[in-house]
Amino acid sequence: MIGQIAFIIILAAAVYLFAKNAGKIRRNILLGKDTDRSDRPAERWMIMTKVALGQTKMVKRPVAAIMHFFIYVGFIIINLEVMEIMIDGIFGSHRIFSKPLGSLYGLLIGSFEVLAVLVLVACVVFLARRNIVRLKRFSGTEMTEWPKSDANYILCIEICLMTAFLTMNAADYKLQILHYTHYIKAGSFPVSSFIAPLLPDSATSLAIIERVCWWLHIVGILAFLNYLPYSKHFHILLAFPNVYYSNLEPKGEFTNMPSVTNEVKAMLDPSFVPESNGEVSRFGVKDVTDLTWKNLMEAYTCTECGRCTSVCPANITGKLLSPRKIMMDTRDRITEVGNNIDKHGKDYTDDKTLLDNYITREELWACTSCNACVEACPVNINPLEIITEMRRYVVMEESQAPASLNNMFGNMENNGAPWKYSNADRLNWAGEK
Repeated sequence: MIGQIAFIIILAAAVYLFAKNAGKIRRNILLGKDTDRSDRPAERWMIMTKVALGQTKMVKRPVAAIMHFFIYVGFIIINLEVMEIMIDGIFGSHRIFSKPLGSLYGLLIGSFEVLAVLVLVACVVFLARRNIVRLKRFSGTEMTEWPKSDANYILCIEICLMTAFLTMNAADYKLQILHYTHYIKAGSFPVSSFIAPLLPDSATSLAIIERVCWWLHIVGILAFLNYLPYSKHFHILLAFPNVYYSNLEPKGEFTNMPSVTNEVKAMLDPSFVPESNGEVSRFGVKDVTDLTWKNLMEAYTCTECGRCTSVCPANITGKLLSPRKIMMDTRDRITEVGNNIDKHGKDYTDDKTLLDNYITREELWACTSCNACVEACPVNINPLEIITEMRRYVVMEESQAPASLNNMFGNMENNGAPWKYSNADRLNWAGEK
């Protein structure tokens, strides 16, 4: 009974803390401006099934795709076993699903063990790729000590959780053979049966090992759950909705700016009065609250995998731009804004902005707008949209475009084309012999 009470308290506390921190992230996302992504639901479901569930964009890098698939499937399926552990913890039962599932239960436990080994292998491979092979895309100016440590922490936690799970099953397997107290014959143990000989033969010691690993496994999962809101691995929860709300328009198509549309309507119709929600109209984006909620969701969904940066032509040629940094900076800034709201209230301003304080103008103008980063992202994140909107602010609000662009703007205004030649001279080349 003491164990049940302790488990219920730990479970309730873990769920409460997670809900609280996840609620803050939801609040931060909703600080963005509204945008409608409810159209074409059938197409959205299809894209989500293909990209998020089917992992189709991962296969461009086969090794990473296979290893990630092991972890992905293991995470989903082994959580079925976590349901049983939670029910056992609350009601004081042991392997409560064994009787209703019958022979199927053995197949499930055996599958869980095989998946646990595959997850262990994948985590070891990923640790080696990051810390021994040191793949280039895992480095960069934005990849400071915390992002690197965060990835390693998660992989080590997963290794510990799978080890605890297999050791728990190995002890349970030996206790079942010994017919010790309530350890009924249930389950199939194709992996842990090989671990069992490494454990002591004493029933008392085995029972202690089984209970310790049981607690380590379930408390570790609850701790992992509460680590997610502070980690890039929050994408575990946001990847599916983020892909569902993807932009369905062609990648090169620009969006109309409501603020510009209102200006044009006012020029054509002096009686036109635009709708106002009390906010000052702004061209483009200066700070994160000028972005849409979808942009902010993408910032929290970013896995920092570096696929976008590794294919960015500007980054490849040594320029300052890194699409991954754009998303990380956006996430850091909106988190800072949210923390300021918690500490000082919603009207507090810290005199910081996403532009200049986080993302430099050199980064913005290094972008070639090629959409390579958008195409490469495995969860359909769009760094280019943020870059474009910030460029719009610099040009339309501050009139601080680079000199080469200002020359082009002047030519377009005067000549109707980006070049310096007048309309009258445009066909002169055709008359040359």
